[in-house]
Amino acid sequence: MSKITRVAVQMDHVSTINIAGDSTFAMSLEAQDRGYELYHYTPDRLSMRDGKIFATVEKMTLRDEKGSHFTLGQAERVDLSSMDVILLRQDPPFDMAYITATHLLERLHPKTLVVNDPAWVRNSPEKIFVTEFADLMPPTLITRDRAEIARFREEQGDIILKPLYGNGGAGVFHSTRDDRNFTSLMEMFEQLFREPFIAQGYLPAVRKGDKRIILVDGEPVGAINRVPAETDSRSNMHVGGRAEATELTAREREICARIGPSLKERGFLLVGIDVIGDYMTEINVTSPTGIREVKKFGGADIAALLWDAIERKRASA
Repeated sequence: MSKITRVAVQMDHVSTINIAGDSTFAMSLEAQDRGYELYHYTPDRLSMRDGKIFATVEKMTLRDEKGSHFTLGQAERVDLSSMDVILLRQDPPFDMAYITATHLLERLHPKTLVVNDPAWVRNSPEKIFVTEFADLMPPTLITRDRAEIARFREEQGDIILKPLYGNGGAGVFHSTRDDRNFTSLMEMFEQLFREPFIAQGYLPAVRKGDKRIILVDGEPVGAINRVPAETDSRSNMHVGGRAEATELTAREREICARIGPSLKERGFLLVGIDVIGDYMTEINVTSPTGIREVKKFGGADIAALLWDAIERKRASA
């Protein structure tokens, strides 16, 4: 297959990102450094006409300068099959809009390489895919049956309750066995979400950090530890978690070795997993983050490793 020249990035608008920690920015900047032409579009500009997939795109130039990090060219409607690679990078929620986008992009893949594979992104919701490795997880329940969740909390003591298709720590609650707000919390979840909820046994090790491990083509290439603020149970950095340098433990390497073949089988070139203590809690396949933080702490240049993997994939197609 011919070399990569044109890369389209389906993302939240480039004007909204924080370049200091944005993985999409790092990936796109590396593509630009390799001489690829970058094109930017948001998911609402995606369309299908008579079986062909189009988007209204702008040519994009990036600079690693806070406050002046991008320039967009004139908008033009293009047939996305003219692109060599499409980065599927808008943030969740993983809702019907997201799922519809995967159906459209699936029409292009693999002739135009979509990263990650849109069909497998659709079929691998992050909090459900991980349950294929139940022995690597904390006790986990997926249901919207209030009685089931109450029994689970009684059995586990402290639990974490969160929406099944949420992201970024939104809607994540730590509920203890004697939490008098539990009934109100359940009522709120039932009103907000039509889908089941996910409950997991609380892992006290989270106070020492929730480790984000990045895998490229099924192999671990870097990690950061995210330590929650003293007043919060969540470690996500945009809600106050603190990033720190870390190394992989023997248990974490075991987890990566176990899941690696499944990631390769599904064509996932970039994945972020979350590990607390000895347990994996999520497999992030939509728009995993952490690339810039790993490099900041002296780790691998994951954006470069990813593009090496993309180039290999294109060359072998």
